[in-house]
Order: sequence, then structure tokens, then C-alpha cells
Amino acid sequence: MSDAFIICSNLSFSWPDDTPVFSDLSFTVGGGRTGLVAPNGAGKSTLLKLIAGEYRPGGGSVSVNGVLGYLPQSLPLAGDLTVAEVLGIAPVIAALDAIESGDASEEHFTTIGNDWDIEERTRAQLDRLGLGDLGFARTLRTLSGGQVVSLGLAAQLLRRPDVLLLDEPTNNLDLDARRRLYDVLGDWNGCLLVVSHDRALLDRMDRIAELERGEVRFYGGDFTAYEEAVRTEQEAAERTVRSAEQELKREKREMQQARERAERRASNAARNLKSAGLPRIFAGNMKRGAQESAGRASQTHAARVGDAKARLDEAGRALRDDQKISLQLPGTSVPAGRTVFLGEHLQARGLFAEPGIDLTIRGPERIALTGPNGVGKSTLLRLISGDLDPDGGTTRRADGRVAYLSQRLDLLDVERTVAENLAAFAPGMLEAERMNLLARFLFRGSRAHLPVGVLSGGERLRATLACVLCAEPAPQLLLLDEPTNNLDLVSVGQLESALGAYEGAFVVVSHDERFLAEIKVERRLELSGGRLLETGGPAGE
Repeated sequence: MSDAFIICSNLSFSWPDDTPVFSDLSFTVGGGRTGLVAPNGAGKSTLLKLIAGEYRPGGGSVSVNGVLGYLPQSLPLAGDLTVAEVLGIAPVIAALDAIESGDASEEHFTTIGNDWDIEERTRAQLDRLGLGDLGFARTLRTLSGGQVVSLGLAAQLLRRPDVLLLDEPTNNLDLDARRRLYDVLGDWNGCLLVVSHDRALLDRMDRIAELERGEVRFYGGDFTAYEEAVRTEQEAAERTVRSAEQELKREKREMQQARERAERRASNAARNLKSAGLPRIFAGNMKRGAQESAGRASQTHAARVGDAKARLDEAGRALRDDQKISLQLPGTSVPAGRTVFLGEHLQARGLFAEPGIDLTIRGPERIALTGPNGVGKSTLLRLISGDLDPDGGTTRRADGRVAYLSQRLDLLDVERTVAENLAAFAPGMLEAERMNLLARFLFRGSRAHLPVGVLSGGERLRATLACVLCAEPAPQLLLLDEPTNNLDLVSVGQLESALGAYEGAFVVVSHDERFLAEIKVERRLELSGGRLLETGGPAGE
């Protein structure tokens, strides 16, 4: 297992319309756990597909030493497949059942091979991933999205791979399932390459590989160490840029001063020659000599200015695009102690135990709503927002606006531009003010006039936040359902910045503990077994 590795040599890949993704990309991934990070659209998933052999490179080569396992982000599994079929053990199980029934045909022994303990091994693997109660005959359509992901991982692990590729494996997993995944990968001793925006998972890696500007750079240590290394690099790059800027200003100033001195000397020389009464030919030679000398000096200074510009450009290339949202949202403020939502004995779709759920939200509370998948967290958010009427119980909301961001981010008109959507949410806002606001949400210039339908996931989230947080009237209660799903790390940081400026109450459904800590959650509720339980204060307590 320790000899497992991945080698990509001079790898090139383009889409059918000739849009390049990689060009001459080379790197090696050895044993241990490696987390691969990059913004959405940089080609992380494409790179895994190339390594797995699902895509063929346009140039270069991929070499994998050892048995390969691959769990894609979107599992291509039909709903009528059984658990045994997904795990790849259906023929062996059928052969074992046939022999147990008295059919001793040689073909059954051939099918089984050395896998007489397949049921025990499979059960042990399923137990580790929290799937111990799944029957082999159950179909995928009866499983939750998180169970399907965990089942897909179990199928890969049963193959005993030496090299394992995972693409966003914690998407759709609840907190318990994530922790089981962390434990399983913590015991991994082969070559693991994980694409993820889950910082808790990335903090369990041995190294971080960063895909940026068509290159892969490796940083030793976990994601926290990577963040510190990048921060140190950026501080050094900023110092270098400031120094290069000062050098360029100095060189430009010296070039201008040299020109002015040369012009004064030429003017003085012309007056002196005229007053000296020298022959015209001699005066002309002296003038040409002075001009040539001035020209050489000018060229020298111009070359030095050019060198200073080149050094500034080189220093600038080391800087990363900060892309941080900076906001003030005083219109969202809620007085402390004011009740913004009151729900008593709430019932919906048979999800909640008798006598129903009670929930009070007061003032600018920051609430995390957690619990296993399928227990009704999204349903509860819809009850709070008023998007869904309860089957039983009563609700009362304060006069302030309630904004609900579903997992689908479907609040905006996809045919309209970002600016047009904001105008619809805030019709009283002046156009110049709207454009300035959108710039603070990183929609600058022509980006503000793009249709929402062509935006990436992170861009659509920013556009939705701009419209919701700056609407008229501004929301005093904000509900977010798994807002970090499918966002890259830059977009998650932007969401954290926006929520940091929000002064109202919010309830967020999330299994991302690092995200909950960053947005300073102060109250935690867990929905489990049909009951809503207070489980503590800030994230991590």
C-alpha cells in the first residue's frame, strides 16, 4: 500500500469547443492523505475523472500504481439498483445462497472464489459507515442522499483499493455520517486524493494540493497549516508589491528630473553658444553631442523604469485575488429580546412527535439547526418562513420581513440580470447606489449585467444574498438551508463575511461545524426523533 501513487505528466485537456482546462500539467501524489483545493471551475473534478480514466487527456499521461477506487460527486446510480448490486456483491451472495440451498454447481464455487466471508466483511464496512441496518435487497430509491453517498464509499472500500479518489464525499452527509467518514479515512494507509470544501475533513489531511493558474502546488500539513502558509505568502507578496511600487515611482521621478535637467542644459548651452559667437558648424556639433548624451541618459532611465515595471508585474502575479465581501447592514437590526417568531405545538407531514414542536426566536439570535438527514429540518424552516402551513399548532411572526434561502437558491429570476433582480427587490434604491452595492458583493462593471441563469453556484449565492439582505424592507429573520453545499472555499468565506455584517436573527441548517463557528452561532437546536432539543450555545461547545 505504501508504494501506491499517482503521476500526471505534461497533462493537457480541453472541452469539445476547444476551451482549455489544463495545459502541460505535471505532479505526483504519493502515499498518505492529500486534499485538493481550488475555486469552482478550476478543474478539480475534471482532474479526478482524468486520473480515474473516465476522461482521456488531449496530451500527456496519467499513471496509477495500484488498484484504483473512485467516488464521483454525482453517483451514476439508478434508483432500482439493490444495495448488494451497488456494493458489487450480488453475484457472490446469490452463489452463497444457492450452495446453502443444496446447489453445489461448480459455477457457484467459481463465483465465490475466496470471498466466503463477503457478508461478514460487508457488514463490518457498512457498520463503520452507519449503514449496518441496510438489507442487501433494499433499493436505492428507498435511501436518503446521504445514505447513497455512504453506500458508494462502502462499495469502493470493499474493493480494497490502493489509490482512492473522492470528489466532495461529505456533500449530503449529516454530522454523524461525516464523523464516521472522518474516522474511516483517518485509518487510511494508501494513497488518498480528496476534493472537498469541508474544512473539518481537510484538517485531517497530511498535505494540501492547490490547483491554481494551471499548476498544482503542495503544502505540508492540514488545511489550517495551508491557510497560515498562504497568509504568510500573501503578506510577503504585499510587501514586495509595495516595495516594487515605490521603486517604480522613484525611477519615474528620476527619469523626469533627468529630462528636466537635460532640457535646462540644452537651453543654457544654446544661449551660451549664441553669445560666444562660435562658428555654426562647431556649434552644431556641440548641439548634436549634447542631444546624443541626453538621449543615452533618457534611454538608460527608460530602461530602468521598464525593469521596475516588470518587477512590479512579477510581484503582482504572486498576489491572490482577495475577493472578500465588505458590508454594513444596519437596516437588518433587531432589538434584543424582541420575539420575531413564535411557534407552538407545530405539526407537519407527520414528522414531529406529539404534542408538536415549540420554538421561540428572540432578538438577533444566531441559531444552528442540526439533526440527521430526513428528520424535517427543511420542513421546519418552511414553517418558520410561512412558506408552509402547519398541519397543527400555531405560528406568530413579528412585522419585520422573513427571508428564506432554500438549497435550490431559486429566489431570483434567472432571465433577469443581477442588477435587474436587485432593482426588483429594492425598487426605491437609486441606480448608482445599486451598482455600488453590487460592487461590494463583487459584481463589478459588466458582471452586474449578467443574467442570473449563467452564474456559477458561488456567484448565484452572492447575487441572492445581495437581493435578500438589501431588499426593501430588509429582513430581520433570515433562514438558510445548507447554504455551503457545493460552494468552493472562497465562496464559503464570502458567505461568512456577509453573515458577519447581518444584524438580524438567523436560523441556519448546516452540518459544517467550521462554518457554524465562523458565523458565531450562539444557540444550537437539534431535531431528532420528532423532537426539537436545545443542545448548547456557540458552535464547538
